[in-house]
Amino acid sequence: MYDQVCLETFLKEQGRLFDEPVAETLEEAEEFLEECMAVVLKDLKEVRKYFEENMDAAGMSDQELLEACEVFGLPDGRFLVVEG
Repeated sequence: MYDQVCLETFLKEQGRLFDEPVAETLEEAEEFLEECMAVVLKDLKEVRKYFEENMDAAGMSDQELLEACEVFGLPDGRFLVVEG
């Protein structure tokens, strides 16, 4: 479910969401993302919909969504959302 890009991005940027690393290898990252049911979304529109359905996104601008610590922008334009 999580490709190399997702796993590498999460490993590199996990400090935005957690005080201490929760994973040190790609395998640990994949296990962690599976456990917390992280989702990969194709665009900002899907991120907004996800936040509206699962979190309180009322009144959040696109920029605020992009800056949310749960949202990891992927190099290919997709987004990884991890609820901490």
